[in-house]
Amino acid sequence: MKKNVVVICGPTASGKTALSIELAKRINGEIISADSMQIYKYMDIGTAKPTKEEMCGIKHYLLDCISPDQRYSVANFKKDATDAIKEIISEGKYPIVVGGTGLYVDSLIYGIDYDETKTDLKYRAKLEELVNEKGLEYVYNLAKNIDEEAMKKISVNDKKRICRVLEIYNSTGKTKTELEAESRKNGVEYNYKVFALNMDRELLYDRINKRVDLMVENGLIEEVKNLISKYETMPTALQGLGYKEIVEYLNNECTKEEAIDKIKMESRRFAKRQLTWFRRNKDIVWLNALNGSEKNAEIILKEIG
Repeated sequence: MKKNVVVICGPTASGKTALSIELAKRINGEIISADSMQIYKYMDIGTAKPTKEEMCGIKHYLLDCISPDQRYSVANFKKDATDAIKEIISEGKYPIVVGGTGLYVDSLIYGIDYDETKTDLKYRAKLEELVNEKGLEYVYNLAKNIDEEAMKKISVNDKKRICRVLEIYNSTGKTKTELEAESRKNGVEYNYKVFALNMDRELLYDRINKRVDLMVENGLIEEVKNLISKYETMPTALQGLGYKEIVEYLNNECTKEEAIDKIKMESRRFAKRQLTWFRRNKDIVWLNALNGSEKNAEIILKEIG
């Protein structure tokens, strides 16, 4: 019989961290982060990384693992997360995967294998040139002509994922959709029980706005300054939401107020894209974030038996 693994996902600022910790206390669980930015060291404030106090002694995996000057892919995540699941189960504890990075979550629950794709830095640079010369919409349409199905799930503003669709095709000769279909045939090793938090859109947006203000108040700008002073290049880390906008401010490309407003706007857009992504999974059990962590933990306990 396959072992159960709980997955808690949902949009940014919906309360995933608090719920996962509450659940872990009740089921002797340990937590695996499925957040593409919390993996990086020294990026605490802008990623809303849980503090030691918030963790309440619950062991967390895939937090603070990678130097910001290193690349980290979904293939890396799938291997590391699978290793963590095995370790947790071997210790007689319950694995809880928590995060809002849809690609990371999908790689586990659908068994999607991205190992065949290798990063071609020359091709990536060529795509960057195309974006600068002809615009992101032009590159989006290139990707759409190659893999229309994949592009249905990707925003016209999501440069990273647009380019990734093209990179996959360039590296393998197959589309992202074809590779995913092939890898799903292998099945999955665990019985993933997937839950997602949601709330009224306006309430969620208000929480996001307040969270951004708190990040700035808690030292987000200083955190970015420290990163820039410590590392010469950060190919992925400084592209993270909340970081690239502060870099623009520090480079005098906008005012502090404009940077903060942009972080709020992009965070709201990101939350909308996250919800769209997770709604594609018909097996997800949706939870009302306003229930609170204790009540939602009880609901999950009933669902997992």
